[in-house]
Amino acid sequence: MNDVQRFIADEMTVEVSPAIETVGRTLAARLNGIAVLFYGSSLRTGDLEGVLDFYVLIDRPSGTLLRRTGMRWLWPDVSFHEVTVDSQVLRAKVATMPIETFELATRGSFVDTTIWARFVQPAGLLWAATAAVERRVIDAVSEAVFTAARFAAVLGPKQGSVRDYWLALFRETYCTEMRVEPPGREQQILVYDPGRYDRLLPLAWDSAGIDYTLSDGIITPRLRFDMLRSITQAWLARVRVGKALNLARLVKATFTFDGAARYGLWKLQRHTGIEVALTPWRERHPVLAAPGVLWRVLRTQTP
Repeated sequence: MNDVQRFIADEMTVEVSPAIETVGRTLAARLNGIAVLFYGSSLRTGDLEGVLDFYVLIDRPSGTLLRRTGMRWLWPDVSFHEVTVDSQVLRAKVATMPIETFELATRGSFVDTTIWARFVQPAGLLWAATAAVERRVIDAVSEAVFTAARFAAVLGPKQGSVRDYWLALFRETYCTEMRVEPPGREQQILVYDPGRYDRLLPLAWDSAGIDYTLSDGIITPRLRFDMLRSITQAWLARVRVGKALNLARLVKATFTFDGAARYGLWKLQRHTGIEVALTPWRERHPVLAAPGVLWRVLRTQTP
């Protein structure tokens, strides 16, 4: 293992509550997963009241969705699940994808930026089917760090604090992905554990062969011209197609989000106090049902 792989292997052994571990194993069984990753705010806080965020990696994709939508190439698949643990209903939003696709995505083999940008942030490996699968996941998440660090070297300033490079990276990925985020969202990513990111960038640049100087808190990357040109061209390719790609993913999610109606009605009740029954028709046709639900909400809230 190199330094980054050791860093990630140690980080991913994070302890979680028995309830979260139970949800992870339940999701693995439901979705035929071979590994379960846990991330998001609940990883830091342990809060069980909101929606828990998981990635379930599978061995190989089923052909069902491909036959139904023709969108199999738009990973991940997204689903919403409810799991009862000790009489408490816990809710989870789950992204599912083949482990091989995950490995390619974290290496930056695709123009998509969402996977490596997500997994350069902290995540826990709750379960893996075998030691070999565990090693593949750790290696893949380490590759996400390398991919992010290479782009940060180009997108950041000529010199600055380590924080400046991470802020530039996350800010640019939000723009490329067409994500609607409040101003300063990229700063919120770093605020929870700034020391983690301070340690991680130099480790990644060392392992990726990016020369730099570090003095009095100021880091200066010294990219070879061929590396600078290659990374810049790769980023421009992502800028050109990023918005269209993520719009296509949103369209896919609109029609293939398994459990979308249950998720939407739960969010509605949580944020407005308005409870709308989940009928079989609403569950089968969440897009068609949405206008009627919206009309009911507007009527309820109109004085």
